[in-house]
Amino acid sequence: MTQVEAYLEPTPPAALAGIRICDFCGQLAGAGATKWLAAFGAEVIRIEDPEREGRWDILRGIGPYVDERRGLEFGGGYNNHNTQKLGVTINVRTARGKELLTELIRQSDCVTENFAAGVLERWGFGYEQLKVIKPDIIYVSNCGFGHIGPYGAFKTWGPIVQAVSGLTYASGLPDQPPAGWGYSYMDHTGGYYMAMAIMLALLHRQRTGEGQWVDLACTEAALTLHGPALLDWTVNGRPSRREGQPHSNRNTSPPMAPHGIYPCAGDDAWVAIACRDDADWERLKAAVKSTWTEDAACASLDARLTNQDALDEDLGAWTATQDKFAVQRRLRDAGVPCSAVQTPQERVDHDPDTEGLWPEVSHTAMGRVRVDGLPVRMTRTPWRIERGAPCLGEHNEEVFGRLFGLSTADVAQLRAEGAI
Repeated sequence: MTQVEAYLEPTPPAALAGIRICDFCGQLAGAGATKWLAAFGAEVIRIEDPEREGRWDILRGIGPYVDERRGLEFGGGYNNHNTQKLGVTINVRTARGKELLTELIRQSDCVTENFAAGVLERWGFGYEQLKVIKPDIIYVSNCGFGHIGPYGAFKTWGPIVQAVSGLTYASGLPDQPPAGWGYSYMDHTGGYYMAMAIMLALLHRQRTGEGQWVDLACTEAALTLHGPALLDWTVNGRPSRREGQPHSNRNTSPPMAPHGIYPCAGDDAWVAIACRDDADWERLKAAVKSTWTEDAACASLDARLTNQDALDEDLGAWTATQDKFAVQRRLRDAGVPCSAVQTPQERVDHDPDTEGLWPEVSHTAMGRVRVDGLPVRMTRTPWRIERGAPCLGEHNEEVFGRLFGLSTADVAQLRAEGAI
């Protein structure tokens, strides 16, 4: 195909074009899921509360910030998680607000939320009510423990989910207390599971015409990440925390040595190195060219595993005198898996491998800012992230006019009545 032919070829429709999401999601566990759908072409209409100034999502107005400006529209996390979405306000405490929400649900394919269990039910929009409004509606809820079971009423946050599921227990270093990860890892993972669940429910409806309730429990999603380590206790009675375990810098399945993070020259500079087998070890030996690599304690995998502490000390002493990127180049050239531990600035601004992963969007209040892209490349239906997160009620006139036929005066009246 010539360049002219490629240019003239019609652009294929977005993968999720024609799908409309009535979205109550906030933070990251929910908003991160619908961000994926919006990037692939779904129309995600983000519902917010006008009386609480959008504070269903506590990230609104919270840093990081792009400059000295502060306020409801300048939260960096909120902007990052809600790109490509439309934003409207609906006051569900009012009769007119409930009418607007009912009509929006009737014209949507999915209703998505990550409130605590039972919130939509209390508003009069639980799954049974949603089915009356639209029989084939897909309702996806995402909360800490789901809606079924003795913990259903409990409220959670990412680090709590990680603790209850056992992920925190299984992380850290030997003889040290369980360690958190410094951020809500399960908010990210919960969002990914939620996006998958929405897509599977849409596929089922496409095939059968049936809607359904997808009740996602973030804690159960976290449990699935344990894999055989969890079953090891049930079958063998072997706990995750035992002598020498856990050691988050080492690998036991399969066993590898050396395997860890090693210091380099400079302030807080590190490099990750992993030898998968004896062949990798021989390559590392040839690259390092130090006497300690010839010791009998390093001659075989079993020997290196037995002497891992001394091995890590020797390897760390070798890396500590060198620039981390120099170590990376040297070991990669030798065929050894190795990567410098990069700072955000190094990864985002200086690594050519991430080109395109940090798109710039246009935000109505902030201006042009960079956000996270999606880590997939699709040749026929690529994702698009060009618009920043909506300001509070930014698309009221557009959405209510296009979907409900309301005029600018009608929308102004709804605002005056407190319905939006």
